[in-house]
Amino acid sequence: MGSEPFHSYTPSAGHGLAHDPFYAIVGPRPIGWISSLDEQGRSNLAPYSFFNAFCFKPPIIGFASSGWKDTVANIKATGEFVWNLVTLPLAEPMNISSAAVPHEISEFDLAHLERLPSEMVRPPRVAASPVHFECRLTQILQLQGIEGVLLENWMVFGEVVRVHIRADLVADGIYRTARAQPVLRAGGRSEYASIAPEAMFDMARPTGDEDLARLIEAAVGPARDISST
Repeated sequence: MGSEPFHSYTPSAGHGLAHDPFYAIVGPRPIGWISSLDEQGRSNLAPYSFFNAFCFKPPIIGFASSGWKDTVANIKATGEFVWNLVTLPLAEPMNISSAAVPHEISEFDLAHLERLPSEMVRPPRVAASPVHFECRLTQILQLQGIEGVLLENWMVFGEVVRVHIRADLVADGIYRTARAQPVLRAGGRSEYASIAPEAMFDMARPTGDEDLARLIEAAVGPARDISST
């Protein structure tokens, strides 16, 4: 056990640091760069740092919004949205699209991003992004705390109905994550991270007792018999 002391705190009482560490600890996180349309057909584009995949079959992704923002209102009204992968060359346009601007101003235009028509939903894709998920809304959930009080935070889930991957990111039938140079939110006030090929490593899950014993021995020494414990 390590000898270093812990900085411990109760979130409701404050963290006692210069910046809330929660955002940096749960990270780096993939960015939900979400495009949507309002009922008048006006496009919106916004990044959400609380984003991830939640189901494999069918594929379902989701993002959390602090406040009932245009993106959530658009998806509630139309039932559709697109996720666009943020890559290193798109980091600055993504950041520009996070600006709070009037509803009638499209972040596509603000960030000088070209629109690409989707195939199964109406919201456009970011043409410069190499990966897109076209999605249809499945749920919008308002979050609540342990005392049952509803929060001004909403979780939006959508089923992926169409996937687009730029061909050069696939090799030997496998999507090469690092080749896309994805950008992730790393916490702090302005910290981001990108995945480079040299940061990748392989680690297969154990597939049986012998394989598990081999992995344990390699990690911590000969394994003891735990079958009767």
